Amino acid sequence: MRRMVLSILVENTAGVLSRVSGLFSRRGYNIDSLTVGVTENPKYSRMTVVVHGDDQILEQIEKQVGKLVDVKEIVELSDGESVCRELILVKIEVTAEKRPQVIAVADIFRAKVVDVATNSMMIELTGNQAKLDAFIGLIEGLKIKELVRTGITGLARGSSDL
Repeated sequence: MRRMVLSILVENTAGVLSRVSGLFSRRGYNIDSLTVGVTENPKYSRMTVVVHGDDQILEQIEKQVGKLVDVKEIVELSDGESVCRELILVKIEVTAEKRPQVIAVADIFRAKVVDVATNSMMIELTGNQAKLDAFIGLIEGLKIKELVRTGITGLARGSSDL
C-alpha cells in the first residue's frame, strides 16, 4: 500500500466538491485527507486529496478524477518534489504548574499558544504529519480536551505550477 497526494485544480463552481468526493465513494475508495480552497484566481479552487492503495488502484483513481468535467489539471505531489503541510489546534487541560512544561514543548516545535484559560491552553502547530504526530506523542501524558487537524495541503517545489 502506497500513499498518494493529489493536487487537483478544479473550477470554483457549486457541487464540484460533491462530484469529486462522490467519485471516490462510488468506487469504494477511502479519502484519508481532503482540503479545498480558492486559488489566486477566484475562478479555480485547489483540492488536495490523500489516498492509500496499491499502484493499480492509485493509477485508476488519478485517471478517473482526471476525467471529471470540472477538473482542469491533476498532479501527484511526491515526496521530495513538493512541500506538504497540515495544521492542528489542540486544547489541553493544564494547571498553572504544568503550563511552563507545555510552553517548553510548544517552543521546541515552534508552535503557538493561541489561547490560555484558567484550566486549559490551546496550541496551534503547522508542519508535516510526522512533526504533528511527534508533538501529539509528547503531550499524550496531559489530558487532551479537543484536537482538530486540517488535513494535508501542498504545492510542488520549484517553478512548476498547475
